[in-house]
Amino acid sequence: MSEPKVPIKGSERTALPDARETADADPSAPVTVTVYVRAKKPTISDAETEALALQPPQMRPYVSRQQAAEEFGADPADLDKVAAWAEQNGLAVTDKSVAKRSLSLSGSSEAMSKAFAVGLKEYEHATGRYRGRVGPVRVPRDLVDIVEGVFGLDNRRMGRSYLHTSMRRLPATRAALPPNVYVAPQVASIYNFPPNTDGTGQCIGILAFNGAIGDTGLQAAGGFNRDSLRPYFDALRLPVPEIKEVVVHGPGNRPGDGSDELDVTGEVLLDIQIAGACAPGAKLVVYFTEFTEQGWVDAITTAVADEDNQPTVLSISYGNPEDAGQRGLWTRAAIKKVNDAFRRAALTGMTICCASGDDGSNDQVSDGLAHADFPASSPWVLGCGGTRLETAGGVFRETVWNDGPGSAGGGGVSRLFTVPNYQTSVPLPRSANPGHRAGRVVPDVSGVADPETGFIIVGPSGDFEGPIGGTSATAPLWAALIARVNQAIGRPVGFLNPILYKFMASGVLRDITTGDNGMYAAGVGYDACTGLGSIDGVQLLQAFAALGGGLAVPSPRPQAPAPAAAPQPRNGGVESSGGDGRAALESIERQLAAEIAKREQLSAMLESLVAALRQRGLV
Repeated sequence: MSEPKVPIKGSERTALPDARETADADPSAPVTVTVYVRAKKPTISDAETEALALQPPQMRPYVSRQQAAEEFGADPADLDKVAAWAEQNGLAVTDKSVAKRSLSLSGSSEAMSKAFAVGLKEYEHATGRYRGRVGPVRVPRDLVDIVEGVFGLDNRRMGRSYLHTSMRRLPATRAALPPNVYVAPQVASIYNFPPNTDGTGQCIGILAFNGAIGDTGLQAAGGFNRDSLRPYFDALRLPVPEIKEVVVHGPGNRPGDGSDELDVTGEVLLDIQIAGACAPGAKLVVYFTEFTEQGWVDAITTAVADEDNQPTVLSISYGNPEDAGQRGLWTRAAIKKVNDAFRRAALTGMTICCASGDDGSNDQVSDGLAHADFPASSPWVLGCGGTRLETAGGVFRETVWNDGPGSAGGGGVSRLFTVPNYQTSVPLPRSANPGHRAGRVVPDVSGVADPETGFIIVGPSGDFEGPIGGTSATAPLWAALIARVNQAIGRPVGFLNPILYKFMASGVLRDITTGDNGMYAAGVGYDACTGLGSIDGVQLLQAFAALGGGLAVPSPRPQAPAPAAAPQPRNGGVESSGGDGRAALESIERQLAAEIAKREQLSAMLESLVAALRQRGLV
């Protein structure tokens, strides 16, 4: 008689809408799953984690990743108990991690079906053939309090890149970049990134997806070639950044030429070039995984627990509608696991930057309702929305990015997460949907994302392309800024939302008041289109410095680099927090000299880039 089995909470699945069941899964087909178990000690509560984040970063008692593994990792006895049960059921244990609280199990489809009491089927769907299941995953009663989730039984595609390419192309007759088209260091200067910083000592993690597409037999290319990156960084007179690769699932770094619609190489290149050019001193680490629920969960838990590379910032340029359970995507167990990893990241001083989506308030769901995107809607991440940035002709104008359906900055009210404490300090919009519920609102911040005012990068073909945008550009832009702020204050800012909302009234960010993303409109103060506003790097750094008693003399706001024009200084003055006037004046003079040098360097960068584009016949 077989042992009784009970459902794992939150593991319920449905088939994709309009999917057609075609057959039982091949019983001999190999399947690999990841099993996550409970923490050996009670984790810190949401309230305690948020209270920690209200302290100045310079004073927070962050835990190391090794300490996090010891404090919040798995009990080895729990892992051993699950492993013994798996082996008794014909499954092989291929990996076991106390830090990630996980085991990797492999076996045939038939063995997996019996072990977890699921019926694995083959489905045909518009997005491709996939192996799926309906209902919950079950384990023996004596394991149900130990096992938190099982991922990998189902391999439907989950996720998409948020990269957007403008319909306009670089004209062949110009001797300079077109108006309102940028290179990354130029945007960093316009957004007043802190001078005398480049991200040195920091590590920026970048999530990248490629590999198998369900059971279609197709493979999505995606990756980068260091040699193809060189023309971009050479043109900007910057070194090619140090880039490490971590393969979580799939083939790893497998760049394509961009000719296949499944190829996500352009997204990987965009993330690397923006992060690498805006924080040229930072190390980059790319986590390669697959477009599956298992791929998502495993990549995020790997990055958060990565003791070898220790990223201080993680940039995520992908997502799905958070309530996609109604569309057969995220399970509640997966959302909980990812959210728990983000909260753990906060305790280690890691900042998570997530793109908020590129289809306005619809978020690629055509049901007439508003939807928020996950993981941007997690209360433990910095949701990054999109703007249109116009600086040509000496006039600075920044509005909500909205070029119409399928090309607008994402934002809205979460259906899954309640209003976090830090958002109670600002007036929040309610959901545009019937019932008008209150909930976590995204985005938190914003930055240029409109492809019509986008970036020039080197694309999969190895040549310069653009303009390119999407909130997939905003996430690495913010990641680079945070790396530079971390460097300046000598301490990771980590989970910064509570402090960011606290300082909203003092004008730390540039308030965006014009435009809409469909069902939500921008206005004075916080909104569900651009959050608290777009970037003012020096003001943000000063806010953190003031909290921790560092960087007493603020840097002056820079004037615009040619050929774009930046906003004028608010007051044109510089405040001193103490010391004699001569010392303050000398400090200001040093910073002004640095600003002049930075602008001269940027001008040289732009001249070099235009020369490179002209050589290729692109300008």
